[in-house]
Parts: sequence; C-alpha cells; structure tokens
Amino acid sequence: MTLSTYLLYVAAVSVLVLSPGPTMLMCITRALQHGWARGIVSGLGSVTAALGIMLLSALGLGAVLAASETAFTVLKVVGAAYLIYLGVKTWRSPAVAFNPDRSASAALPSLRTCYAQGLMVGASNPKALLFFAAFFPQFLDPAAAWGPQMAILAATFMSMEMTVLTLCSLGTARIAPFLASSAHVRWINRVCGGLFAAMGGILLTVRRHA
Repeated sequence: MTLSTYLLYVAAVSVLVLSPGPTMLMCITRALQHGWARGIVSGLGSVTAALGIMLLSALGLGAVLAASETAFTVLKVVGAAYLIYLGVKTWRSPAVAFNPDRSASAALPSLRTCYAQGLMVGASNPKALLFFAAFFPQFLDPAAAWGPQMAILAATFMSMEMTVLTLCSLGTARIAPFLASSAHVRWINRVCGGLFAAMGGILLTVRRHA
C-alpha cells in the first residue's frame, strides 16, 4: 500500500481506539479495583480478541454474519448479556478503598481471569466482525500480496489499541487519593456498572445492516 493510504488508515484507527467503549471502560474499572497491572492484562485479552476477529473476518465469517440474521442475533444477544452481567457484577462490587501499598491478596482476581474477561469483552460486540470485514478491504491493494498488507494493518491496530488501554490503566494512579474513600469507590463502581449495562442494552438495539 502507499504511504498516503497507510497514514489514512492510522488516522481512522486513531479515532476508533480513542473512542470510549466497553474495552476501555473494562481496563479502567479493573485498574481502579485491582491495580494497573490487572488492567493491562485485561487489555491484552481484548487485543487478542481483536486479532481473532480480524482473522475470522479474513476467513469470511464476517460475511456470514452480514448475511445470516440468526447468526448475527445470537452473537448480539450473547454479547449484550455478558456486558449486562459485567455491569451488575461491577455495581455490586465491594467498595474497598484503594491502598497502593497493599500486598498480594487471595481476593485479587488471577491474571488468567483478567485476561479471560478481556477476551470476552473484546469479542462481545458482533459489529466488530462486520466492521473489520468492511474496513480492512478499503486499505488493501488487490494488486499486491494480501498477507503482508494484512499483517501491517493488524499490527498497527493492535499496537495502537494496546497503547491506549495501557495508558488508561496507568492513568488511574493519578486519582489514587480520590479512591482512598470507600464512598468514592462505591460511586465509581455504580457509575461503571451502569455504563456496562447501558452498553449491553444499546448492543441489543443494533441492527444487522445498520
């Protein structure tokens, strides 16, 4: 691809990864509740899911979702149900004041759990499959080798997405004094939980050809 095409792609991806959504909210919530490291691990899970979506779209499954109302609806309902479940769970989370000096505790979720949650959130929106199926072809040169182009586009997206999610997780340290109060933590849990549930509700309204 030409340099101008690649720069246009970078600009488009910048808008995409900087737009608030379930993945960004998940990383911030994890970092607020359990520390920045688990927020970053959750982000890694989400980026892994994005890579899987890209590969599935490249294999033509994005076109299947675009053509099958049943497949699209099933994936949409499952994704929305998970986001709503995550919202309820976050809303009901214990309001534990943030302590930057706390030692490792059994109450902390394992890194594997955080990674798995990132995978689920990253793959919970069926529009992602349709987006990548329609987005990438616009930047591919049909006269050039497909593999290297796809690798460049995928690596660019993943690196930009992970950078933003990492900064979101690390940025929570700046509001640590605010989190020293359990009342503030309870308020944040409820706001984030409400946003997760709202995103799940919005996902239910998505139409296949919207």
